[in-house]
Amino acid sequence: MHQALYLALDQGGQSTRATVFDESGIAVARAAVPVAQTNVGDLGVEQDPEELVTSLQRASGRALQALGADASMQIAAAGLATQRSSMVCWDSRTGKALSPVLSWQDRRAAPLMTTYQDRAFLIEERTGLRLSPHYGAPKMRWCLDNLPAVQAARKGGHLVMGPLASFLAFRCVTPQLLVADPSNAGRTLLWGRKGQDWDPELLEIFGIPRETLPLCVPSHHSFGGVRAGGSLVPLTVLTGDQGAALFCQGRPRTDTIYINMGTGAFLQRLVPHHGVDRGRLLRSVAVRHGQEDITVLEGAVNGAGAALAWGAQTLPYPGLANQCDRLLAKHEARPLFLNTIGGLGSPYWHPEAVARFEGDGTPEAKGAAIIESIVFLIQENIEAICAASGPCQALVVTGGLAVSGGLCQALANMSRLIVRRPAEHEATARGLAFLAAGMPRAWPAGGDEHVFWPHDDGALHERHERWRALMPSPHG
Repeated sequence: MHQALYLALDQGGQSTRATVFDESGIAVARAAVPVAQTNVGDLGVEQDPEELVTSLQRASGRALQALGADASMQIAAAGLATQRSSMVCWDSRTGKALSPVLSWQDRRAAPLMTTYQDRAFLIEERTGLRLSPHYGAPKMRWCLDNLPAVQAARKGGHLVMGPLASFLAFRCVTPQLLVADPSNAGRTLLWGRKGQDWDPELLEIFGIPRETLPLCVPSHHSFGGVRAGGSLVPLTVLTGDQGAALFCQGRPRTDTIYINMGTGAFLQRLVPHHGVDRGRLLRSVAVRHGQEDITVLEGAVNGAGAALAWGAQTLPYPGLANQCDRLLAKHEARPLFLNTIGGLGSPYWHPEAVARFEGDGTPEAKGAAIIESIVFLIQENIEAICAASGPCQALVVTGGLAVSGGLCQALANMSRLIVRRPAEHEATARGLAFLAAGMPRAWPAGGDEHVFWPHDDGALHERHERWRALMPSPHG
């Protein structure tokens, strides 16, 4: 008898990945389809909605093809995770996109923020988030104000606006459905944590008509079938990429901070329902399973991989992201980098702060400073999370940047905590498989993890103190 397989579909900023896991949590097939991302002016970051739909179909088909003709019959369930805070507008009759996908990195709605500033406290109370142009509602408002196709669809009564996850589900699931899960709906500034639904007062603040939004449902749901390898596979999980990443090793531990490092770096720690750190951190629902909300305190570093991409283009230092280990090992004197790429996130919350180097150096020294700044920003969030929820015992690091042993070791030295890197770096995919499997009590480790033990590094701590003194004061 064949064992059950689980299909994890992860739509990201650089690629769409499809990974098939067996019951032991081992990846048995992978496929990735690259996708484009376009910068528009200083603040806009877009993706093509149709390209993302096509990439999802191609990636799932290729993963199943790699397993053989009958593989789709073994897929017990599938899960889909997308970039939270990315949103799109579309036609409810045809599914045709009426706007680009405005990426989570997109801040074109920044000029609107003064309009809502007097309601910032209420917004934070209801959503657990800061008022920010990164989130969905300001982007929806921008689309309503600036895109004629969106305005016409609104007037005609066939406009839908929502998270990217909702659009992809609408286009790729049979029968067609219009839904939003808590992880993605919670990134719009319109979803109230208490009511688990669109909040009437928040809708009024941003001027978003409720009838244009999807139906709110739990993360685990009978969504229908998603086409993979010529067959329809039951889609049972819809969530955000970071919500899935939290479950890369099964049920998360309360004494551990989970850090997923990609374009951005996101830190998550389980908290009880009453645990709040007002102003410095975010509070998010990772997933809703039945009547259970799994809630986290979250820190957001926008300039992780995005900062390395900026350095590769600006210094210029091509291939900077692949040089982390070598550059961190060099003893060359390096400047400090005030990393505000993508807007300075938690615990500072200065979206308009300008990135700069303090001191000079070779392109290699500046590249090392950029890498080190990622460690420093993560450390600031570790300290904020521990101040709000108590000391932690370890860090679990995943994502593309976790491949760098040098960066992981620097993080251990900086935090003075054990850093654990699972064998499967793609945390979102493996977490999705765990969720699609029904969150089993016994979920194998999936291979040997790499452990980085903290070492004394006085020079690193000295640079961190100088760097911290140069950074803006945190908002709280």
